Amino acid sequence: MLIRALIVLLIVLNLGAAAWWLTRPAIEPVPPPPLPAGVARLQLVDEMPVATVPPPATAARTTPDILAACFSLGPFTSQTAANLAQEAVKGQLLRARLREVPGLSASGYEVIMPPAPSLEEAQAIAGRIGAAGFDDFLVVRQGEQANGIALGRYRSREAAERRVSQLQAAGFTAQMQPVGRAGPSLWWLDAGVVEGVDPVVLARAASSGTPQPLECTALR
Repeated sequence: MLIRALIVLLIVLNLGAAAWWLTRPAIEPVPPPPLPAGVARLQLVDEMPVATVPPPATAARTTPDILAACFSLGPFTSQTAANLAQEAVKGQLLRARLREVPGLSASGYEVIMPPAPSLEEAQAIAGRIGAAGFDDFLVVRQGEQANGIALGRYRSREAAERRVSQLQAAGFTAQMQPVGRAGPSLWWLDAGVVEGVDPVVLARAASSGTPQPLECTALR
Protein backbone atom coordinates (compact mmCIF):
# COMPACT_ATOMS: atom_id res chain seq x y z
CA MET A 1 0.00 0.00 0.00
CA LEU A 2 2.80 2.36 0.83
CA ILE A 3 4.44 1.93 -2.55
CA ARG A 4 1.19 2.55 -4.39
CA ALA A 5 0.64 5.72 -2.40
CA LEU A 6 4.16 7.00 -3.28
CA ILE A 7 3.55 6.37 -6.98
CA VAL A 8 0.29 8.31 -6.89
CA LEU A 9 2.06 11.16 -5.04
CA LEU A 10 4.83 11.38 -7.70
CA ILE A 11 2.26 11.47 -10.50
CA VAL A 12 0.39 14.29 -8.79
CA LEU A 13 3.64 16.25 -8.23
CA ASN A 14 4.69 15.84 -11.92
CA LEU A 15 1.29 16.99 -13.14
CA GLY A 16 1.48 20.01 -10.87
CA ALA A 17 4.99 20.95 -12.10
CA ALA A 18 3.90 20.58 -15.73
CA ALA A 19 0.85 22.76 -15.15
CA TRP A 20 2.99 25.46 -13.51
CA TRP A 21 5.52 25.43 -16.42
CA LEU A 22 2.78 25.80 -19.03
CA THR A 23 0.98 28.58 -17.20
CA ARG A 24 3.97 30.58 -15.90
CA PRO A 25 4.23 34.26 -17.08
CA ALA A 26 6.78 35.11 -19.82
CA ILE A 27 10.05 36.49 -18.51
CA GLU A 28 10.81 39.93 -19.96
CA PRO A 29 14.46 40.32 -21.10
CA VAL A 30 16.50 42.72 -19.04
CA PRO A 31 17.27 45.81 -21.20
CA PRO A 32 20.97 46.62 -21.69
CA PRO A 33 22.36 49.46 -19.65
CA PRO A 34 22.43 52.84 -21.47
CA LEU A 35 25.64 53.68 -23.36
CA PRO A 36 27.71 56.72 -22.50
CA ALA A 37 27.20 59.77 -24.74
CA GLY A 38 29.16 59.62 -28.00
CA VAL A 39 29.64 55.81 -27.98
CA ALA A 40 28.06 53.99 -30.96
CA ARG A 41 26.18 50.75 -30.47
CA LEU A 42 27.89 47.63 -31.86
CA GLN A 43 26.16 46.18 -34.91
CA LEU A 44 25.94 42.55 -35.89
CA VAL A 45 27.20 41.55 -39.33
CA ASP A 46 23.61 40.90 -40.48
CA GLU A 47 22.62 44.43 -39.44
CA MET A 48 25.35 46.22 -41.40
CA PRO A 49 24.39 47.77 -44.78
CA VAL A 50 26.06 46.33 -47.87
CA ALA A 51 28.33 48.91 -49.54
CA THR A 52 28.24 49.09 -53.33
CA VAL A 53 31.69 49.59 -54.86
CA PRO A 54 31.52 51.47 -58.19
CA PRO A 55 33.40 49.87 -61.10
CA PRO A 56 36.78 51.46 -61.88
CA ALA A 57 36.57 54.15 -64.52
CA THR A 58 38.26 53.40 -67.81
CA ALA A 59 40.93 55.98 -68.56
CA ALA A 60 40.27 57.74 -71.84
CA ARG A 61 43.08 57.91 -74.37
CA THR A 62 43.94 61.55 -74.81
CA THR A 63 47.36 61.41 -76.47
CA PRO A 64 47.06 61.60 -80.26
CA ASP A 65 49.44 59.76 -82.54
CA ILE A 66 52.15 62.06 -83.91
CA LEU A 67 54.05 61.65 -87.16
CA ALA A 68 57.67 60.96 -86.23
CA ALA A 69 59.08 60.20 -89.69
CA CYS A 70 57.93 60.47 -93.30
CA PHE A 71 59.40 58.81 -96.39
CA SER A 72 58.56 57.39 -99.82
CA LEU A 73 58.65 53.69 -100.69
CA GLY A 74 59.19 52.54 -104.27
CA PRO A 75 59.41 53.05 -107.08
CA PHE A 76 56.80 50.53 -108.28
CA THR A 77 56.28 49.84 -111.96
CA SER A 78 52.47 49.73 -111.73
CA GLN A 79 49.64 50.95 -109.55
CA THR A 80 48.80 47.31 -108.77
CA ALA A 81 52.30 46.75 -107.37
CA ALA A 82 52.02 49.96 -105.33
CA ASN A 83 48.63 48.85 -103.93
CA LEU A 84 50.10 45.48 -102.92
CA ALA A 85 52.98 47.24 -101.17
CA GLN A 86 50.56 49.49 -99.28
CA GLU A 87 48.50 46.45 -98.24
CA ALA A 88 51.63 44.71 -96.92
CA VAL A 89 52.48 47.55 -94.50
CA LYS A 90 49.19 49.39 -93.94
CA GLY A 91 48.92 48.29 -90.31
CA GLN A 92 52.15 50.15 -89.49
CA LEU A 93 51.42 53.42 -91.32
CA LEU A 94 49.79 56.43 -89.68
CA ARG A 95 49.41 58.26 -93.01
CA ALA A 96 49.77 56.99 -96.59
CA ARG A 97 49.11 58.02 -100.18
CA LEU A 98 50.01 56.70 -103.64
CA ARG A 99 51.80 59.07 -106.01
CA GLU A 100 52.33 58.63 -109.74
CA VAL A 101 55.47 60.02 -111.40
CA PRO A 102 55.89 60.01 -115.18
CA GLY A 103 58.59 57.44 -115.75
CA LEU A 104 61.76 57.43 -117.79
CA SER A 105 63.82 54.62 -119.20
CA ALA A 106 66.82 56.01 -117.37
CA SER A 107 70.31 55.76 -118.73
CA GLY A 108 71.62 57.42 -115.59
CA TYR A 109 70.69 59.58 -112.60
CA GLU A 110 71.73 63.10 -111.73
CA VAL A 111 71.67 64.78 -108.34
CA ILE A 112 70.67 68.43 -108.33
CA MET A 113 69.50 71.26 -106.12
CA PRO A 114 66.56 73.32 -107.46
CA PRO A 115 67.29 76.74 -108.96
CA ALA A 116 67.82 79.57 -106.45
CA PRO A 117 66.08 82.94 -106.95
CA SER A 118 69.36 84.50 -108.15
CA LEU A 119 72.87 83.61 -109.26
CA GLU A 120 74.31 85.20 -106.13
CA GLU A 121 72.20 82.97 -103.87
CA ALA A 122 73.14 79.89 -105.90
CA GLN A 123 76.84 80.74 -105.51
CA ALA A 124 76.37 81.23 -101.75
CA ILE A 125 74.76 77.79 -101.49
CA ALA A 126 77.59 76.28 -103.52
CA GLY A 127 80.05 77.85 -101.06
CA ARG A 128 78.28 76.18 -98.14
CA ILE A 129 78.32 72.83 -99.95
CA GLY A 130 82.08 73.08 -100.43
CA ALA A 131 82.60 74.16 -96.81
CA ALA A 132 80.67 71.05 -95.70
CA GLY A 133 83.30 68.86 -97.38
CA PHE A 134 81.54 67.99 -100.65
CA ASP A 135 83.11 68.20 -104.08
CA ASP A 136 81.90 67.55 -107.67
CA PHE A 137 79.29 70.33 -107.82
CA LEU A 138 78.63 73.09 -110.31
CA VAL A 139 76.38 76.17 -110.43
CA VAL A 140 74.20 75.93 -113.56
CA ARG A 141 74.13 79.26 -115.45
CA GLN A 142 71.88 78.49 -118.44
CA GLY A 143 68.73 76.64 -119.44
CA GLU A 144 65.78 75.47 -117.36
CA GLN A 145 68.05 74.70 -114.39
CA ALA A 146 69.79 78.10 -114.39
CA ASN A 147 70.88 79.06 -110.84
CA GLY A 148 70.48 75.46 -109.78
CA ILE A 149 73.41 73.33 -108.63
CA ALA A 150 74.47 70.09 -110.33
CA LEU A 151 75.85 67.64 -107.76
CA GLY A 152 76.95 64.77 -109.96
CA ARG A 153 75.65 62.24 -112.51
CA TYR A 154 75.62 58.52 -111.72
CA ARG A 155 75.00 55.38 -113.77
CA SER A 156 73.41 53.42 -110.92
CA ARG A 157 70.41 54.48 -108.89
CA GLU A 158 72.03 53.25 -105.65
CA ALA A 159 75.03 55.57 -106.08
CA ALA A 160 72.76 58.55 -106.75
CA GLU A 161 70.63 57.70 -103.70
CA ARG A 162 73.73 57.59 -101.49
CA ARG A 163 74.77 61.02 -102.73
CA VAL A 164 71.28 62.44 -102.03
CA SER A 165 71.24 60.95 -98.53
CA GLN A 166 74.65 62.41 -97.69
CA LEU A 167 73.65 65.89 -98.86
CA GLN A 168 70.28 65.80 -97.09
CA ALA A 169 71.94 64.69 -93.87
CA ALA A 170 74.13 67.81 -94.12
CA GLY A 171 71.06 70.02 -94.49
CA PHE A 172 70.91 70.50 -98.28
CA THR A 173 67.72 69.96 -100.30
CA ALA A 174 69.27 67.64 -102.88
CA GLN A 175 67.08 65.72 -105.31
CA MET A 176 67.61 62.81 -107.69
CA GLN A 177 66.19 62.69 -111.20
CA PRO A 178 66.61 60.10 -113.96
CA VAL A 179 68.23 60.93 -117.25
CA GLY A 180 66.87 59.27 -120.42
CA ARG A 181 63.96 58.98 -122.79
CA ALA A 182 60.29 58.99 -121.78
CA GLY A 183 58.86 55.70 -120.54
CA PRO A 184 56.06 54.25 -118.37
CA SER A 185 55.00 55.92 -115.14
CA LEU A 186 56.41 54.94 -111.79
CA TRP A 187 54.49 54.80 -108.53
CA TRP A 188 55.56 55.77 -105.02
CA LEU A 189 53.98 55.10 -101.64
CA ASP A 190 54.37 58.19 -99.45
CA ALA A 191 54.16 57.09 -95.82
CA GLY A 192 54.18 58.62 -92.34
CA VAL A 193 54.85 56.58 -89.18
CA VAL A 194 54.96 57.07 -85.42
CA GLU A 195 58.03 56.85 -83.20
CA GLY A 196 59.67 53.40 -83.14
CA VAL A 197 58.71 52.21 -86.65
CA ASP A 198 61.78 51.43 -88.79
CA PRO A 199 61.43 52.63 -92.43
CA VAL A 200 64.02 50.11 -93.61
CA VAL A 201 61.98 47.21 -92.19
CA LEU A 202 58.86 48.56 -93.92
CA ALA A 203 60.76 48.88 -97.20
CA ARG A 204 61.67 45.20 -97.07
CA ALA A 205 58.08 44.21 -96.32
CA ALA A 206 56.85 46.34 -99.24
CA SER A 207 59.55 45.04 -101.68
CA SER A 208 60.75 48.62 -102.03
CA GLY A 209 64.10 50.23 -102.63
CA THR A 210 65.77 52.46 -100.06
CA PRO A 211 63.20 54.72 -98.32
CA GLN A 212 63.41 58.27 -99.69
CA PRO A 213 63.12 61.16 -97.19
CA LEU A 214 59.85 63.10 -97.40
CA GLU A 215 58.60 66.26 -95.70
CA CYS A 216 55.71 65.30 -93.37
CA THR A 217 53.83 68.45 -94.44
CA ALA A 218 53.16 66.67 -97.73
CA LEU A 219 50.97 64.14 -95.87
CA ARG A 220 48.97 66.54 -93.68
